[in-house]
Amino acid sequence: MTMKSDRTTSAPPQTPANATATATRHSMKPRQLTMMGLGSAIGAGLFLGSGAGIQAAGPAVLISYLVAGTLIILVMWALGEMAAANPSSGAFSVYAQRALGRTAGATIGWLWWLQLVVVIAAEALGAAGLLFSVWPVVPVWALALLFMVVFTGVNLAGVRNFGEFEFWFAILKVAVIVLFLAVGAALLLGLLPGVASPGMQNLTGDFAPQGLGGVAAALFVVIFAFGGTEIVSVAAAETEDPERSVGKAIRTVVWRILVFYIGSVFVIAAVLPATSQGLSSPFAGVLDAARIPGASTAITLVAVVALLSALNANLYGASRMAYSLAQRGEAPRFLTRLNRSDVPLPAVAVSVAFGFIATVLELLFPERILPALFQLVGSTCLVVWGSALVSQLILRRRATRDGTALPLRMRGFPGLTILGLVLLGLIFAVGLSADASRVQLFSTFALIAGIAAACAAGARLTGRKQAANR
Repeated sequence: MTMKSDRTTSAPPQTPANATATATRHSMKPRQLTMMGLGSAIGAGLFLGSGAGIQAAGPAVLISYLVAGTLIILVMWALGEMAAANPSSGAFSVYAQRALGRTAGATIGWLWWLQLVVVIAAEALGAAGLLFSVWPVVPVWALALLFMVVFTGVNLAGVRNFGEFEFWFAILKVAVIVLFLAVGAALLLGLLPGVASPGMQNLTGDFAPQGLGGVAAALFVVIFAFGGTEIVSVAAAETEDPERSVGKAIRTVVWRILVFYIGSVFVIAAVLPATSQGLSSPFAGVLDAARIPGASTAITLVAVVALLSALNANLYGASRMAYSLAQRGEAPRFLTRLNRSDVPLPAVAVSVAFGFIATVLELLFPERILPALFQLVGSTCLVVWGSALVSQLILRRRATRDGTALPLRMRGFPGLTILGLVLLGLIFAVGLSADASRVQLFSTFALIAGIAAACAAGARLTGRKQAANR
């Protein structure tokens, strides 16, 4: 880990001038913060998206995971430095505001909120689809609706209860992934009695059947998988002793995600060829190949839990971002209202609305909504991550110039931050070279332009009202 703490001096909080202090409770424990980071990232992207990535790129999807994994490490280190100095529910939106101005901060905040709103719907539908595959009694849309109702209630119960719920959810799926890796290793090494090892033929035969275009297409699926890890910086605002908690959470989350993701994808790509039908539910497909009775059903149920855990964490993140935007005057003021548990109830309500709409769309257009949702949010993650790197580059230099001590510092500065930006630029370049990802990128750019225009217009209107009231 290339971050260090400097506890000999206390850093003044880097708070934007027009931000108000959060009124939510500092009730989340460090262990809950760490597991939330895992919970938000180990969800639909791993249990469903990994199969789609292998179908797009073949075993070369491992390149996509390594590139995206390196990038998310650098982004998390940069976010850790800023979150320890200024824990805020707006996180990277607040940091972008301080570094790049009000419109940039509001644009990033709204973009991330929209991204999570889509992800919440995808995870509800993904969990419902998996559960239906082993229990085809209640239709997918009805299961998704049930999940949305239950987890809306969980998020309204208070951050301490939410954090504990998420902690045990994440513990379960981490344990199962470790068991999956053990079974996969035994299968590949030929240690399972009566089961022939597939060896490394699937990896060495046709490593990149779709060439660079396949790697590019898979890259955006992979980025979707890693999206949500940055929620640790949002949750820091409601965590005990954020300076210590953030550093520990980021160190733990980063290496665990890389081990779990790259290890799991390696096993899946080695066991299942890119044309296998088992990639529709890749973890179950591997366990079917291992001929472990009932294992595929069990892993499917765990995958349901994993997706619901990610839904739970992402709903928390989306509601807190809406709350922060409202605090800073970038969203309607009613979103700052808290219930008796100090939870921003209206912010939770607007954040779950699209998930409920998606259940209706699933009823009208069965099995067509989830694939569409997967394609909507990959490139938005890149923009959010890029804003975090640029903000850290500017704020770190500003702190150095002003002599401001930081409680947690990213080593290798500015080299590693610039490396992250270079990787980001290469990903955009590769994405623009492929037809499918090019359309997604241009759509994201258009969305950003629309959000920025709306935020700038809102800022001008607010300024006029304030001037008129003087």
